[in-house]
Amino acid sequence: MTADHAAFTGRLLEQLRAGCAAEAATDAIRTYGPEIYALFASIHRSEQDAGEVFSLFCELLWRGLAGFEGRALFRTWVYTVAWNASSRFRAQQRARLEVLSPDSQLAVLAEQVRVTTMSRVRREQRTRIQELRQTLPVEDQMLLILRVERELDWLDLVRVIHPDADFDAAGLTRASARLRKRFQTVKERLRDLVRADAAG
Repeated sequence: MTADHAAFTGRLLEQLRAGCAAEAATDAIRTYGPEIYALFASIHRSEQDAGEVFSLFCELLWRGLAGFEGRALFRTWVYTVAWNASSRFRAQQRARLEVLSPDSQLAVLAEQVRVTTMSRVRREQRTRIQELRQTLPVEDQMLLILRVERELDWLDLVRVIHPDADFDAAGLTRASARLRKRFQTVKERLRDLVRADAAG
């Protein structure tokens, strides 16, 4: 993903102010959809599950985009939506909260992104360490991916994981420190799994 996140955020806010929410949502899904779908494909057990979570993500983004105010980069907001979509899907175990009509514009767009991304994901996905990572709880997997592969900073990660929390500066610092500690624990757990696997 090489998009200039700040520039994209500015363009999207202009589209929203101009009343072009559908155009903004389409641009957002085309720009960030591949990396979000790749995230879901990495942590959910099947293509069907990843596709369902991605459909839910698209629906949540489409419905919630009007509320984006630009207080953080749009990419951070997108990962917040992705986190929520994955959490809702896991809580409901394959029961969609919103069913996309198969011939709707949104369903077609979601399917286009899914299909074009899946072939690349299949090539990148099946290393042994990724297989071991998939034995971790889904939230721990997401934390690893968002920090290591997507390079979200700690404050943005706090906002993704706790979108409704109203932290002051000190609270944000404490939450960030707790998240760093959790991240370290997850990394050590994954390292232990790799060592045990190598030892046979």
